[in-house]
Amino acid sequence: MSDENAFSPKTALIGAQMLFVAFGALVLVPLLTGLDSNVALFTAGVGTLIFQLITKRSIPIFLASSFAFIGPIIYGIQTWGIASTMGGLMAAGCVYILLSGIVAWRGTEIIECVLPPIVVGPVIVVIGLSLAPVAVNMALGKTGDGSAELVNQNTAILISMSALLVTAIASLLGSGIIRLIPILLGVSVGYVVALLCGIVSFDPISNAAWFANPRFTLPEFNASAILFMLPVAIAPAVEHIGDMMAISSVTKKDFLKKPGLHKTLLGDGVATTAAAVVGGPPNTTYSEVSGAVALTKAFNPIYMTWAAVFAIILSFCGKLGGFLATIPTPVMGGIMVLLFGAIATIGIGTIARSNADLHDPRNLAIISIPLVFGIGGMNFGGEGFVVQGIGLAAISGILLNLVLPKTKPETEQ
Repeated sequence: MSDENAFSPKTALIGAQMLFVAFGALVLVPLLTGLDSNVALFTAGVGTLIFQLITKRSIPIFLASSFAFIGPIIYGIQTWGIASTMGGLMAAGCVYILLSGIVAWRGTEIIECVLPPIVVGPVIVVIGLSLAPVAVNMALGKTGDGSAELVNQNTAILISMSALLVTAIASLLGSGIIRLIPILLGVSVGYVVALLCGIVSFDPISNAAWFANPRFTLPEFNASAILFMLPVAIAPAVEHIGDMMAISSVTKKDFLKKPGLHKTLLGDGVATTAAAVVGGPPNTTYSEVSGAVALTKAFNPIYMTWAAVFAIILSFCGKLGGFLATIPTPVMGGIMVLLFGAIATIGIGTIARSNADLHDPRNLAIISIPLVFGIGGMNFGGEGFVVQGIGLAAISGILLNLVLPKTKPETEQ
């Protein structure tokens, strides 16, 4: 595509379509975690531009809110507040940057050595299941911790199950663009049902200005929050490699070699760190946008530049943030039921694809101990510093994999 065509209405329209595909998932993370949706739009746009700068605009991908961090962000905000959680997320972005340096130094083999599937898989399962009660509580019309009822339970179930059912059907049976926006469709149907039930308040829209600055939040640095978030970056970093392989397959180019995995990890890490600086969720490459690229054959990265620009522009629309604030809790709960279950299933699939012998005592220990630690509530530490949940699952898995000796074949015993 020539430079003249880069500014054509057709190019801009395709870029807007890419943002539309990403929009439902992009704003879902801040809606579930309590972060500002307009900030998430802003940081998705800026993060994508940062990624393009570092990779010399060679890859047609869009970066936006990472689902892998939903649980840790909710826990972090409840425990330390938004500012300290952002400090922890900045540290998580630095893990990407560190991995980028390691890959540049030693090659991709070092990732497989330290983070094999039997380590990463259980961590992903813990991410998916650790906040399953939050999803159920919200689907029942309660607050995430179940302490208060926001919507009558029968009404809430009708709304949440409508959103859940439509999202699942769109994911399984949809084709073309429908299959790329299941979350957006599910939220839309759930919202309509909530309207019919009379529980939607439009006050946030009427009280919002058309033009408003996103509610940026500067980070604070808390040692406990940082040490909690550091290991969380492991799973999405490994997922990043899979996303790069997927877009390479779609475009018939090997992006792991050029610009190189170290550059893509660096771009993702800097984008995530930059997002946390202003109060946005961590960024990750969006597989649904890669699917749209495959469907439309829109391989030129300039389309993602346009998508990023549109995201930044929309982030300053106060009415948009007000509208998103009107979405009732049960709608989000219905989506979370499927989302958290899907994340856990990805983790199970990661373990299964590793072909690990689950009768091997070593593999059994590496998989089972992090699962029980992460889901069961095990914690280590004392006042002011506690390692638990997803972070503990990741740390224990890595250490067990590095420390436990390989099981000898029976013929050698």
